[in-house]
Amino acid sequence: MVWEKLHWFQIALRVRGSVFPVILPRILLFSGFGVVISIIHSYAFSLPEQVGDITTNVAFNLVLGLLLVFRTNTAYERYWEGRKTWGGIVVNSLNLARNIQLSILEKELIDKEKKVACLRLLSAFAIATKLHLRQLPERKELKLFLTESQDLQLKDVQNPPLKIAVWIGEYLKQQQINDCLSMEELVFMNSLLNNMVESLIGSERILKTPMPLIYAIYLKRLLLMYFLVLPLHLVSTLEWWTVPSVALISFTLLGIEEIGNQLEDPFGFDLYDLPLDDICQTLIKNIEDLMDESENTLICQTESFLPS
Repeated sequence: MVWEKLHWFQIALRVRGSVFPVILPRILLFSGFGVVISIIHSYAFSLPEQVGDITTNVAFNLVLGLLLVFRTNTAYERYWEGRKTWGGIVVNSLNLARNIQLSILEKELIDKEKKVACLRLLSAFAIATKLHLRQLPERKELKLFLTESQDLQLKDVQNPPLKIAVWIGEYLKQQQINDCLSMEELVFMNSLLNNMVESLIGSERILKTPMPLIYAIYLKRLLLMYFLVLPLHLVSTLEWWTVPSVALISFTLLGIEEIGNQLEDPFGFDLYDLPLDDICQTLIKNIEDLMDESENTLICQTESFLPS
């Protein structure tokens, strides 16, 4: 999603698009535990604050900090890698569309129809990739760019975008057989198609390779341990100020952890995810503009040969 330009304080205080609503229940939980510790310390008996000294231990804090930073950096690398794979899909699709439009000869009317159908398959490839990564069975959006026969063939296919790439490759090969495309042009266009498939596989790799569960378990246990002993360390000096202090610290650490969780899968529907709908619509519009521009150029060239 493309965010509008905001002032520094508007961004800092913005709730929509932040992880605050997600981590709020955990903040309240640990703050509530801080309330319990404060009540016990004030009205019942003093608690052993030495138990909470672990929160000031350099080794413990260093390990926890490194794990949080590593988690966030790794998640952002996945997010950025996902954006690069989609950038590859867009660039190679547009280059392939441009070469198909300009290089493939149209000897008969049916050649024009087949070319248009192939260009629509490029749009279908992007949409099918988006639906495939989001694991959505709904194909209404995809049907707009397919023939009825193609739509039926995709029903039982495990990887629809890969099947669409096969159709595009078959079209290019047939045009070379029909002498509408040279061998050099076929090789170049196939390289663009291969790059599109490579971007698809790269996106699948991100989707199907989550962060190791053992890492997530260990990090969450360290955070839980930290927040359970933190009030014991603070209560003797801060007393009732322990509660807001725990809330502030938990907001900081849990927020960093949640940022990593949200960025881990960049292909979903969350505000934090890649704007795949916008990317696909922009690609479709660019391909349609390319088709319209070519038709207008052809009309102008035809009119230039007509007697005045």
